[in-house]
Amino acid sequence: MANAIRALAMDAVQQANSGHPGAPMGMAEIGVALWKRHLKHNPANPLWADRDRFVLSNGHGSMLIYALLHLTGYALSLDDLKAFRQMHSKTPGHPEVGVTPGVETTTGPLGQGITNAVGMALAEKLLAAEFNRDGHTVVDHRTYAFLGDGCLMEGISHEACALAGAWKLNKLVALYDDNGISIDGQVAPWFIDDTAGRFAAYGWNVVGPVDGHDVEAVDAAIAQARQSGDKPTLVICKTHIGKGSPNRANTSKAHGEPLGAEEIKLTRESIGWSAEPFVIPADVAAAWNCQVAGAASQAAWDERFAAYAAAFPELAAEFTRRMAGELPDTFAEIAVEVVAAAHDKAETVASRKASQLALEHFTAKLPEMLGGSADLTGSNLTNTKSTPNLRFDAAGAVVKNEAGQGGRHINYGVREFGMAAIMNGVALHGGYIPYGGTFLTFSDYSRNAIRMAALMKLRVVHVFTHDSIGLGEDGPTHQSVEHAASLRLIPGLDVWRPADTTETAVAWTMALANKHRPSALLLSRQNLPYAPKTDADVITKGAYVLAEPSEVGFKEGKKAKAVIIATGSEVQLALHAQAELAKLKIPVRVVSMPSTTVFDRQSVAYKTEVLPAKLPRIAIEAGVTDFWWKYGCDAVIGLDTYGESAPAGVLFKHFGFTPENVVATVRKVLGA
Repeated sequence: MANAIRALAMDAVQQANSGHPGAPMGMAEIGVALWKRHLKHNPANPLWADRDRFVLSNGHGSMLIYALLHLTGYALSLDDLKAFRQMHSKTPGHPEVGVTPGVETTTGPLGQGITNAVGMALAEKLLAAEFNRDGHTVVDHRTYAFLGDGCLMEGISHEACALAGAWKLNKLVALYDDNGISIDGQVAPWFIDDTAGRFAAYGWNVVGPVDGHDVEAVDAAIAQARQSGDKPTLVICKTHIGKGSPNRANTSKAHGEPLGAEEIKLTRESIGWSAEPFVIPADVAAAWNCQVAGAASQAAWDERFAAYAAAFPELAAEFTRRMAGELPDTFAEIAVEVVAAAHDKAETVASRKASQLALEHFTAKLPEMLGGSADLTGSNLTNTKSTPNLRFDAAGAVVKNEAGQGGRHINYGVREFGMAAIMNGVALHGGYIPYGGTFLTFSDYSRNAIRMAALMKLRVVHVFTHDSIGLGEDGPTHQSVEHAASLRLIPGLDVWRPADTTETAVAWTMALANKHRPSALLLSRQNLPYAPKTDADVITKGAYVLAEPSEVGFKEGKKAKAVIIATGSEVQLALHAQAELAKLKIPVRVVSMPSTTVFDRQSVAYKTEVLPAKLPRIAIEAGVTDFWWKYGCDAVIGLDTYGESAPAGVLFKHFGFTPENVVATVRKVLGA
């Protein structure tokens, strides 16, 4: 059975003339032990709610999971394996969720897979605490992850695994492919960690080292891990990369190169595999097939869930809704209430506070919202009355309040990258909509996990506060300049920089309603006055006409001579400049553009309506100017340098964010 994995990995990589055969060949017996003896899954239904989750964190070894999926009976054919790494195939170079049936997460950037697995295990634990009842256990599955040296070298694994220990995620089992080889060769000169000691210090069980090529030894280690009541488990498996290859095993050449026709021939002889390429002998195929066992496992759960639904129909309906990722039927009404409340109160508050005001409404009505912050709760304002801090008791159980509710706000500690990738894992698992906060300038730490959320089309919400030089005295290390523009470059990510309470409420509404896009909310530390508007619905289009010349004293129908585009805190600056220009008899239109990414998806007709083709355009944003030229601007008032340490008002004046400078810029553009 293990050799079937080796053969498929060799053959597919060779046919593609590209790929990584070493890890699949080295972890083949580990795959046998887990997938045939412990993993609870149903090949006919890869989305069964109570399946075990499996993550291949060392995603470069993708032929391992593709071989396992094919052999156990998923809808992944030999033809699919033959198309490994080819255009539009089900077997891309690294595993991609939504492309290959049975793949739970997109992996490849090392360390993020194990971090996603931590998020999945957390989601399972929280759902079990929320939905299981005495005599009715409907949430009871494990999360397994394979990982290699590279995953452990990446710093994110420290962030995530430390949290897994703190959260006592006893249903998380990680199997470490300890082969001592990476792309540059033997890792000993640069990777000398005491891995067992490191994980023990995190609060994990550590099993091994065991012989990773002994199915019985790995089987026993997994069985031991499953007995843990209060800790996650790391199983250290000593293996030989490229095992079976006479000349490539235990070398870096086995890592990321095809073996070559001659070496494959020698390997087949070495392991006693006589079948032709991409041929699995009938007896081996039968031994691997998990379709009958998988169907029986799900049928047993279906029966349990039917009994649960009979006893607790409302809970069962809620569980089904949430695992499907559907919002409550009342969401549209809730959203209208939230936006209307912000619109009617017209408060002058920082947009981070406006975010918290919106969250108070949403978290009270949406129990699936799971918040958090990277040690900045008091600054990000991601906590609400409905989201007490998540805590676990000494035995690892979720601490509940008098109403029987567990915490829904996570203290991630100073772990921005870990938080972002854990949120991805929570979203992938299902049942929760995760959101988490940090300062916008630290989005750099989170960036690759944000990118992965966009690639995977996950509903994850990033709350980034302290969005500009407006945070003041903390200085240029904390003042975001390029970050808004940088985040807008990530395909599939919606970026919002709202100007007031209403725009912030709409941003939250859109982030929650969009099932297949992550969102980033860029929020101010400083107070922002409410910008008067008659129609809040138009904000959903990403940009809209906030103020026409008629609103500053010109006769109705007076045509604007220019358009000022602004976002966030700079919208008020645009409005002040509009009023000053009116005194000079220069009519201008003010456009608020809280989300360039959403606006860019609107129809040409709407975009032309907001930004008429013949009108000069001046953009204002307290950030780098390069981004704004895409809108055909004639001038951009921005910041192409780093900030300074000083009060916000002093900084805005120093860098030219004043009505006087905007007026002068508009006049220069118009030649007036």
